Amino acid sequence: MAHLNTQPHFGLPGQTPLHAFSPGDDFYEMLIDTHRNLSDEASRLVNARLILLLANHIGDLRVLKEALAAARAGVAPTEGASA
Repeated sequence: MAHLNTQPHFGLPGQTPLHAFSPGDDFYEMLIDTHRNLSDEASRLVNARLILLLANHIGDLRVLKEALAAARAGVAPTEGASA
């Protein structure tokens, strides 16, 4: 992965968190709050929108290609599914 940063990289510019894990925990809490009280279908829609928004923000197709490959790595295809 030459372009994709897979190291923890959460935080606010110019701020150093008290604990290195805190910003990641903060993001996870925001993500859970975003999905709270949504149906499974609505939650999937929010995830799809979030993926597209963040992909657009990243913009670099090299990074996106590496991210897609990393996300797919180790995930077995569904039996009988067509490509």
